[in-house]
Amino acid sequence: MIYHKAFVHKKSDTWVVFVHGAGGSNAVWFRQLRDFKKHFNVLLIDLRGHGKSKAYYSQEEIYRFNEIALDVVQIMDYLQIQKAHFVGISLGCIVIRAIDKLAPGRAESIILGGAVIQFNSKMKVLLNTAKLLHFILPYMWLYRINAWILIPSKKHAESRKLFIREAIKLGRHEFRKWLHMSTEIRENLQEHIKKEASAPVLYIMGDRDHMFLPMVTDLVKKHINSKLEIIRNSGHVCNLDQPEEFNTRSIQFIKTISASI
Repeated sequence: MIYHKAFVHKKSDTWVVFVHGAGGSNAVWFRQLRDFKKHFNVLLIDLRGHGKSKAYYSQEEIYRFNEIALDVVQIMDYLQIQKAHFVGISLGCIVIRAIDKLAPGRAESIILGGAVIQFNSKMKVLLNTAKLLHFILPYMWLYRINAWILIPSKKHAESRKLFIREAIKLGRHEFRKWLHMSTEIRENLQEHIKKEASAPVLYIMGDRDHMFLPMVTDLVKKHINSKLEIIRNSGHVCNLDQPEEFNTRSIQFIKTISASI
């Protein structure tokens, strides 16, 4: 069972599950935890091979993407959480959409920050280069390049440093496992583009997320169950760049959805 930590609210019955991205851990939500705990029950998890979940899996084990999504469902079952609002960042957004596909009805709403919804030409070049060179170059060289491409602005240097610091903890073997899942992840993305989620979706994107904002903008026009909010002066990791804006918009969305149920 993957590592998890639950914070139980004395009065609220509403659960919020946070899902970090590849190379991260539940630590990326440290600027959300205090605000969300005031209103909801909160579940933090470390995905398979990440953070404190890393100790539960051998270096030889190969991952399947659907297994990673079902790990989260297993934790919810263990804690007897029937439904929850899901909040994801970056590649964690793909995990949430996979959860919604494999366990429809468990999501009351979905909030996707810095959402990765498609591999554009830049991402494909980056992934193909990493696959070719990861046996030769130290994985952190590749990850640092990735961090600079996704978070190029000097104004977001702190977010980039956290991004890289968490990746160091991931380790070379785990990096390779997730890299080898890129084809499977791309197939999931194609399916998510064609099919809407079973719950209302809020995309929260930074106005300087040059890689993914244009694609999300186009997608929201096609999906009637989705809406987009853009945070100014923010890059890809918008929950860290502008945490107050991210928290306010997310909490309001969850409360609105909860009130309508």
